[in-house]
Amino acid sequence: MQREDHTGELLIDDIEIHFMELPKLGIKAQEMDSRLLKWLMFIDGASQDRWEELAMDTPGLKKAMTTLEFLSQDKEARMLYEARKKALLDEQSALDYVESRGREEGRLEGKAERDKEVVAGMLQEGLSVSVISRITGLSEAEIEELGKQVH
Repeated sequence: MQREDHTGELLIDDIEIHFMELPKLGIKAQEMDSRLLKWLMFIDGASQDRWEELAMDTPGLKKAMTTLEFLSQDKEARMLYEARKKALLDEQSALDYVESRGREEGRLEGKAERDKEVVAGMLQEGLSVSVISRITGLSEAEIEELGKQVH
């Protein structure tokens, strides 16, 4: 295991830290064609004229550029963007709610079907309604109703 030079703390292999000196970037920019280089050029302040060229084949960088453009917009444009984003999130939330509610209803229907089957089996075995009520927690009226539905 390695230790930190100054403090002597034990180092682990879970993370690596690399320092990039952006002022030195311009020297080799023409020689390299990598995603890292494109990110570094963007971070170093490449002109907007070069953004499209830098964003090619780098979707994450394109998203960062879009976000930066948004943050640079005037207040009204930003409010419109936020309203649209909120509307999309509200729509997704509504869809998620409807979907989860449908799942819950389906689960309850499935439980009702299982209750019917269990009660029917218990009645066929000759258990009394009061015993079935104690075992299942259903009321005697519910058990009698389920018994009628089965027969």
